[in-house]
Amino acid sequence: MNQISVQELAQRLSSGDASIQLVDVREPQELEIASIEGFVNLPLSQFAEWGDQVPNLFNPQAETLVLCHHGIRSAQMCQWLIAQGFTNVQNISGGIDAYSVLVDHSIPQY
Repeated sequence: MNQISVQELAQRLSSGDASIQLVDVREPQELEIASIEGFVNLPLSQFAEWGDQVPNLFNPQAETLVLCHHGIRSAQMCQWLIAQGFTNVQNISGGIDAYSVLVDHSIPQY
């Protein structure tokens, strides 16, 4: 599975590239604590509610970056997306925790 660092993510976000699909698989209460603008929230615990909608929500050929707290849940989501036929999926290594430490200190850690 492909990985992208939080520093690379920051560069991609600052470039304003609208073709990137951004998915955050954390829970709603986690988003209340810390979030990055532009991500679509698909909590893994609510998979049954959104799983069948993914082909309508996202382009399987577009670059898709997946975020969670540390990178474990996002890795699971990446594997699932690849199994669904997504061709350009990247796990954000270290998750929002690493982003907070290495890129944007204004994002709270939890």
